[in-house]
Amino acid sequence: MKATYKKLARQHHPDLGGDTAVMQEINREYAFATARIMNGAGLSEEETEHEILSSEAYRQAIENIAHLLGVTIEIVGHWIWVTGNTYPVRDVLKKAGFFFASKKQAWYFRTAEYKTARSSGKSLDAIRSKYGSETIRDENLKRKSGNRLGR
Repeated sequence: MKATYKKLARQHHPDLGGDTAVMQEINREYAFATARIMNGAGLSEEETEHEILSSEAYRQAIENIAHLLGVTIEIVGHWIWVTGNTYPVRDVLKKAGFFFASKKQAWYFRTAEYKTARSSGKSLDAIRSKYGSETIRDENLKRKSGNRLGR
C-alpha cells in the first residue's frame, strides 16, 4: 500500500507537474486505508485518529520540501532528517517546521510528542544505527536515475 501511495505521489504531486485536487484525493484515500488497517490492529478510535494526524504531519512536512534540490531527505526513527546543501533553502525548511541541529549539521522535523528536553549528543550516524533509516529522496540517486523522489 505504501509503495502504491509513493508511486501515485510521484505521478500526481503538484510540485512534479501533477494536479492538486488529484493529489488531495490520493492523500484522503491513503489516510482512509491507513485508518482501516490501524482499526484492524486493535487501536481505539482516538489512537487511530492520533496516528493518522501524526502521519499527516510527517507527510505534509515531506511534501513541503520534496521539491528542494541538493538535499537528502530521510526518516530516522520518528524524525525526518535533511542533509546536503541546505543553506540556500534554510528559509523553506524553517517555514516547513524543520529545526537546525548545529552539532549534526542537519535539519530535523518531529511532532511535539517526540520533542526531547535536550540533545542526545549522538551523531546522526549513531542515531541511524540505533533506529534505522529510510531515505525518501537522495539527491545523488536523483542525478543517477533521473527520478525526482529517489525511491
